[in-house]
Amino acid sequence: MKEQYLEALEKEIKHHYKGETLKTIYFGGGTPSLLSAYEFERLLQLFNFSKQTEITAELNPESITQEYLCKLYKIGINRISIGCQTFDDNILKIIGRHHKAKQVEDTVKLAQNIGFDNISLDFIYGLPTQTISGFEEDLKKAISLGIQHISLYGLKIDDGCYFYKNPPKKLPSEDEQADMYLKAISILNNFEHYEISNFGKPSKHNLNYWDNENYYGFGLAAHGYIDKVRYSNFENLTDYITNPIKHYMEHQLSKQEILEEEIFLGFRKMTGINVDKINKKFNIDFEEKYSKVLIKYSDFLTKTADGYSFNTRGILISNVILSEFID
Repeated sequence: MKEQYLEALEKEIKHHYKGETLKTIYFGGGTPSLLSAYEFERLLQLFNFSKQTEITAELNPESITQEYLCKLYKIGINRISIGCQTFDDNILKIIGRHHKAKQVEDTVKLAQNIGFDNISLDFIYGLPTQTISGFEEDLKKAISLGIQHISLYGLKIDDGCYFYKNPPKKLPSEDEQADMYLKAISILNNFEHYEISNFGKPSKHNLNYWDNENYYGFGLAAHGYIDKVRYSNFENLTDYITNPIKHYMEHQLSKQEILEEEIFLGFRKMTGINVDKINKKFNIDFEEKYSKVLIKYSDFLTKTADGYSFNTRGILISNVILSEFID
């Protein structure tokens, strides 16, 4: 089945990819480290990229060996993102992760010894039984490893996931989650806080999203955005393999939707939105059009040289504020 999937993926890429030199390539979603180094290379050969291209692979620490990392490094992958979530083994067991904290540490050290100098760790805060002090220890441990990037995501329990029907005990409250986030900002003060959830060496891939630029999405359940069209692929493996070049969904964005996304995504960056750029791009007067929102939330926004950004208080209620920019 894996070979059938790879053949379908190759067919999709060859059909939709236009051959331009890519600034970033990201192997992520699902479990990319199930691919062998040869299979990574097989897919990379389908793209045009340069020495400046950021090429990231998401890795699960329980399955990584020195030999595997060496091969990834040799074929040109220059950034790795490791799903750590927490360094607390008891919490990892509660949330169903298969790795141990020590495996994350070992993977980071192996990667550094091989030559990787752009390593990111993903963390979740608000996990069952997690305390603010425990989360603080997670971040201090990450800093001690000498990594370049940290991504932080608050736990969200969505309809359809395991925890939705099986609520875990001892979940931190929303206030405790907010305190964890504020603690992270304090602890990671030597990391560049360039986007609400991201700290450290800015990822070209992440910034491409927040700048509302085009990006391809290839593979099962992948999402893409090309020339004002957002699309998604089939989520069922058989459906995808049967017709990999057909998108499950395509949506042509209206001018108003593009404007709203420009605002929504722009505010994710700590530099915020560029009002002059928005005015010229959409032929509007941003401050006049959204004057009521700007006045209502003036205590949560910072006026910058180019426009507006969230202050720390604004970040904590960012979804509430952003919803008011949507007609």
